[in-house]
Amino acid sequence: MIEIALLAFAVLVILLTLGVPLPYCFGAGLMVMTLVGEATMRGMMLWGFSQLTNPVLLAIPLFVFAGTIMSVSGIAGSLLNFVNVFVGRVRGGLGVVASISCAIIGAISGSGLTGVAAIGPLLIPEMEAKGYPRAYATALIANSSILGLLIPPSVTMIVYGWVTDTSILACFLATLGPGLLIMFNFSIVNLVVSRKFPLILDQKLPFDKLMREAGKRTFNALPALLMPVIILGGIYGGIMTPTEAAAVAVIYALPVGFMIYRGLTWRTLLESGKESATAVGSILIMILFSLMLSQIYVLEGIPQALVDSIFAITENKVVLLILINLFLFGIGMVVNDITAIILTAPLLLPLMSALGVSPIQFAAIMGVNTAMGGVTPPYASILYLGARIGKVKFTEVVKPAMMLILFGYIPVVVLVSVWPDLSEFLPGLFGY
Repeated sequence: MIEIALLAFAVLVILLTLGVPLPYCFGAGLMVMTLVGEATMRGMMLWGFSQLTNPVLLAIPLFVFAGTIMSVSGIAGSLLNFVNVFVGRVRGGLGVVASISCAIIGAISGSGLTGVAAIGPLLIPEMEAKGYPRAYATALIANSSILGLLIPPSVTMIVYGWVTDTSILACFLATLGPGLLIMFNFSIVNLVVSRKFPLILDQKLPFDKLMREAGKRTFNALPALLMPVIILGGIYGGIMTPTEAAAVAVIYALPVGFMIYRGLTWRTLLESGKESATAVGSILIMILFSLMLSQIYVLEGIPQALVDSIFAITENKVVLLILINLFLFGIGMVVNDITAIILTAPLLLPLMSALGVSPIQFAAIMGVNTAMGGVTPPYASILYLGARIGKVKFTEVVKPAMMLILFGYIPVVVLVSVWPDLSEFLPGLFGY
């Protein structure tokens, strides 16, 4: 059966590389398992639809909607001004502003696309005017946007916790440390690289004027900064579930966008609703079919067979962790993060447990690898969106993006795999 499962997976990957829509790719995988492997589909559709009614999944459309509201309401602009007053006058500081702003937006939206959609149109032209190459500015913002998949609340960690029956709050905390470390790495890499750019620096203000300006921008950004505080404080304070926190995020974003920053209008609200509905509809269809294929794998005993087969080859933990990371990275290059988690988490969790890796550490390993796929061709959905927003050729963005991945991202992937405390310390601190 494991050979048939690999055949189904190969069919899935081939169709994906040919550009076939994701639901049809998973449908083809299901057909292979049913027709060749004689797996039963009896009741599978009903089971799949029953899983979609889980209240946990309601957090996904709500966080997506909150993120789209935020991107058009002026919240992103206030956050940029707030961060810029502290580090914007340092050489290379505008790139640091991009990384930190995307991290803050990630703490609001839980999505990787929101950062580049909200920050890109504002900051890419500004960075180019200050002397940054437009392709580099686009790559930096696109790469920093994946922090939205790691800084809690994270849609991908909601899905991972749901699929593996792991505490979602523990999963949120597991990726927080790696996410902050990636933000720090991007900032350092940017400060080093920007030395060769002919940058135009803002004139330094006297200390008293700087403090007044900082106070003014902090006050203006306070409503936006309170958003992640309310969301995360409510979740970890035991006041709200992640789903309830997502609903509060939407309710909070509406008056802030309408009455405080005034970037939100009834027209843009309607457009945000349509955009969110389209995105969520495609996500849920993918979840349905990938969940069914994954469940068939589990029912047929594929995960345990996979563990036995791999341990028959080698039991070296380091070698196996390298292979698993390469496998997850490869999956992230051809499918989106949610699909990769639903398809592979149930398969690999028994193997990781046999290696002594906890489900919480595995959440971080899976999170950083699948998030990296969002900026790594051929899938690279966040990088493609960044190139479109930055109005540069995709081929021009790839080189600086790969440089940021090599020096900013891959070291964190290695650390997450070999240093359990990076992902387990914070969950342990909160009793998970």
